[in-house]
Amino acid sequence: MTSRIERRFAELKTKNRPALVTFVMAGDPDLATAQAILEALPQAGADIIELGMPFSDPMADGVAIQLAGKRALDAGQTLTGVLGMVEDFRRKDETTPIVLMGYYNPIYIFGVERFLAAAKAAGVDGLIVVDLPPEEDEELCLPALAAGINFIRLTTPTTDDRRLPAVLKNTSGFVYYVSMTGVTGAAIKSRAAVGEAVERIKSHSPLPVAVGFGIKTAEDAAEIGRHADGVVVGTVLVEAVRTSLQDGRPTARTVAAVRDLVADLAAGVKRARA
Repeated sequence: MTSRIERRFAELKTKNRPALVTFVMAGDPDLATAQAILEALPQAGADIIELGMPFSDPMADGVAIQLAGKRALDAGQTLTGVLGMVEDFRRKDETTPIVLMGYYNPIYIFGVERFLAAAKAAGVDGLIVVDLPPEEDEELCLPALAAGINFIRLTTPTTDDRRLPAVLKNTSGFVYYVSMTGVTGAAIKSRAAVGEAVERIKSHSPLPVAVGFGIKTAEDAAEIGRHADGVVVGTVLVEAVRTSLQDGRPTARTVAAVRDLVADLAAGVKRARA
């Protein structure tokens, strides 16, 4: 049985365009507004949603996403609350894939078996857990696959051909190529190098390759989308939330700011191969 992620990439392949993968932090800037943002994403043009699980020590994230996570935690978000967001979303949208992205500690504390059962019941399609290497696949990756949840692995410019087979071995859904070394939010230095990296990964795996980190504009999305099966955008979306706030609280512009930016990025993705 294919997953929502696999079906979405197959559908977009027939349309000859990449997927727009949007990242938002669950609970940012508050629980109600975060739910409204999540539900607005598909209508704005998001094909796949990455939903951040806020964590107190997000080592792979730049300042913007760190602050988004802190806002979510300050608003009272929990892992149970994140799963509740997905459950509420599924009452209105049965087709858009949702991938939870974050770190292992909250899942470990929650309990792996309990977490996977709850995630599957809520309608989660995939996991990206950035601090679990392939050597720890028995910890979460293999149980997730057994539960019918895709486990998406990150590759980077430093993942060479010797390391790549290990990274890809149990990866499913898609491969997430991090376009640079460092943390989220920096700028892509060489778009040509990104295209070469995507081709190299494809020589090792039949999975779609989505590229993230450093994509900020519709022009970036169009350019990267020429080479990649998916374009991942996160930092500019959480920044749109932050800059819409007044005295730390959401305004009438908060949901619209994210929705309008996603619509612009979606237009860029659609002209990637036009």
